[in-house]
Amino acid sequence: MRVRGTSWIAGVALAASISMTAVVSGCSSPAEEAPEATTGPVVQVANMAYEPSTMTVRAGDTVTWNFDDRGVTHDVVGVGAAKSVLRSRLMQTGTFTYTFTEPGTYEYTCSLHPDMTGTVVVTP
Repeated sequence: MRVRGTSWIAGVALAASISMTAVVSGCSSPAEEAPEATTGPVVQVANMAYEPSTMTVRAGDTVTWNFDDRGVTHDVVGVGAAKSVLRSRLMQTGTFTYTFTEPGTYEYTCSLHPDMTGTVVVTP
């Protein structure tokens, strides 16, 4: 009976060791790396608005929309000529980026809140 008890304790210790190894190794998972720092112009999506609502950038610049409106869902949807190029998914948090390659005026809105509007003017 004593051998059986020792065997059981060894099995529990081995299981605990394997579990702890999985937990510790999961802490350094490359999938959980910190997001890259944003460079370039940023539009904050908060308080039911895009801020700034209008910005001017140069062709080749990448604009980042940073979504953080206390759990309210928004998106970026191009209007008019921008309809075919600006289209984010609906989100509450996170970022959407777009690199503007052609000069022009790009107007956008939130599909859920049409009073939210913004404009990016792209210069050569």
